[in-house]
Amino acid sequence: MDAPTSTRPTIDDIRAAATRIDGAVVKTPMLHSRVLSEMVEADIWLKFENLQFTSAYKERGALNKLLQLTDEERKRGVIAASAGNHAQAVAYHGRRLGIPVTIVMPKATPTVKVTQTESHGARVVLHGAMFDDAYAYARELEAENGFVFVHPFDDGQIIAGAGTCALEMLAEVPTLDTLVVPIGGGGLISGTAIAAKSINPRIEVIGVEAELYPSMKNVVEGTAGKIGGDTLAEGIAVKEPGELTRAIIKDKVDRIDLVAERDIEHAVALLVSLEKSVVEGAGAAGLAAILAEPERFRGRTVGTILCGGNIDTHLLANVLVRELVRCGRIARLKIAAHDQPGALAAITAKFHECGVNIIEVEHHRIFTRLPAKDTVIEVECEARDSRAIDTLVKRLEDAGFQVDRAELD
Repeated sequence: MDAPTSTRPTIDDIRAAATRIDGAVVKTPMLHSRVLSEMVEADIWLKFENLQFTSAYKERGALNKLLQLTDEERKRGVIAASAGNHAQAVAYHGRRLGIPVTIVMPKATPTVKVTQTESHGARVVLHGAMFDDAYAYARELEAENGFVFVHPFDDGQIIAGAGTCALEMLAEVPTLDTLVVPIGGGGLISGTAIAAKSINPRIEVIGVEAELYPSMKNVVEGTAGKIGGDTLAEGIAVKEPGELTRAIIKDKVDRIDLVAERDIEHAVALLVSLEKSVVEGAGAAGLAAILAEPERFRGRTVGTILCGGNIDTHLLANVLVRELVRCGRIARLKIAAHDQPGALAAITAKFHECGVNIIEVEHHRIFTRLPAKDTVIEVECEARDSRAIDTLVKRLEDAGFQVDRAELD
């Protein structure tokens, strides 16, 4: 590695980055959430990095890196490996600065992400089945073509750019005593911790990883958590964290929490319903950790970074519906009944009495353990609140029907 990449940035580097990128990235809102504060019994502040032009904080580091290239390096062009926010950040600011950009993405990258990156003027190369394959090929192309490699996190200039987010947070709310920051490769929390601890050595910096990807916790704390699986927080689903970032985190970060998938889903849904803001799973991980264990944050002044908002609309729809199921407003009931005229009418009458709307009805006569004269009527329904569905279930059972309620987890 060259010196700018392998050297740990200082608070002066972060302040210089803030000056360098000023006016070219959004100084995103830092807002107090009254409802979330009441839920946690703490002062909760949200940094809306999902409102950057490319919907993620990655622009800060990418721009800081690109602005420090020499004229000769700019002519050669840059290359990066990414299937997400880093790709769009490098592509967008590369085009603004007139720098040729090549992005290597795994072949399985969703078409929408490929087209979004191409729309920013980058040349996209699809290679390999996984990110590791794309990364290795990007390093090959770097050597063959003389490109400058822009690492997504393990680079001092990238880390310094990310740290500008913390400068803005503490300038806006100097009384913050706790920062909760998502961890993938570790670039964001490294910059955040350097900046925050330099300004206020007593501030607590807490990292958050998806429970399925405890890679940084493993290397920093010596744990042996299993890594892998489908996570909503794919933006922080990193198997091998950075070398520079792990050293900074070991030195500057107070602890690393793990957050379960259902808690990430809950945080994404709450941000839509309460803050009217779309945040991807990785971006909501910090809030998810706060909500999962509120007693650890009670009485504090807490800031967390909503670090990205690039979530597939179909996936977001699934998350929102699943949240309605968990809070009891949507239910799927399996109702055993005699297979005879009037049975369905008797059941639907109870729905009407309780003010519960029927979304979908299915009869199961063959694949059931009930006697041949019976049937299972499966009903998906929605109500104004969970009490209405609880009342419905009781009335159906009082009327002699056997009712089973499907659960998510």
